[in-house]
Amino acid sequence: MPDRRRFLHYSLAASALLASSFWFRHGLAATASETSMLMRKIPSTGEALPVIGLGTADAFNVEQTPEALRPLAEVLDTLFAAGGAVIDTAPSYEKAQGVVGALLAEKGRRAKAFVATKVEGPEAGIAEIERELADLNVEQIDLLQVHSMKNHKTLLPLLREMKTRGRTRYIGITHHAERAQEQMIELVRKEQLDFVQINLSPGERKAQERLLPLCQEKGVAVMINRPFNDGRLFERVAAKPLPDFAAELGCSTWAQLMLKYSIAHPAVTCIIPATSNPAHMADNIKAGSGPLPDAKLRQRIAAYFDA
Repeated sequence: MPDRRRFLHYSLAASALLASSFWFRHGLAATASETSMLMRKIPSTGEALPVIGLGTADAFNVEQTPEALRPLAEVLDTLFAAGGAVIDTAPSYEKAQGVVGALLAEKGRRAKAFVATKVEGPEAGIAEIERELADLNVEQIDLLQVHSMKNHKTLLPLLREMKTRGRTRYIGITHHAERAQEQMIELVRKEQLDFVQINLSPGERKAQERLLPLCQEKGVAVMINRPFNDGRLFERVAAKPLPDFAAELGCSTWAQLMLKYSIAHPAVTCIIPATSNPAHMADNIKAGSGPLPDAKLRQRIAAYFDA
């Protein structure tokens, strides 16, 4: 897979002139990083969340050594310094959940975080969720989700019980593939959910057809995963300059353009690109402020990646 650093470097160089021309032409001295991050409300409560969050699959699956934890701590601090909050993890991410818990326990980070995790499998029960709470060093999980909708008939009642007991504030379901969306649509129609988590990107757009409009109708928050299509979108644009319209959105990198594509959908509450690199975290954050593409420009972005 191409190294994202090369894309960042190339995109910055290719678009610097366009971006600076746009800002000066419109009399805007501030950069995206100097403006407030966009917030979106969770429909079931009205609580506002910052749109840019953090996924931890693979990225946080490390041994808890000072050398391994140092850049991950910087990733979290970069997120929080910009006003971000959402961190998504899972026990199936091997060491990642424990790493998140260890880092949140330091330097007052827990108070700044909206922590989402998952349960799955027929063996899952209250005892497993209590172990997750211990792993994360929290008394209450912000969002507890049925991972990939596995065993949802058993687990959703359990999650509701945990919500009633005050062990989680919100409940939801997740998946990472378009093939699962019919089942997710069925559950959104039948169940009382606070969140769904699903994939959306300029390269994977199926969620926009039926699932996202249904979430808007039912008042369900939407968390977006795989906004770079597992890195494949960077391969599509290898060595290509950003399109001219990227500057109109304040985007200086491909990552920012991809993220703004998903954030711009009105059903989307937040997006959780995974990274272990502080520079990538800082780059992702810039997509959370400034102008967003309208429907026509989103179509142009999708067409650009299709081409």
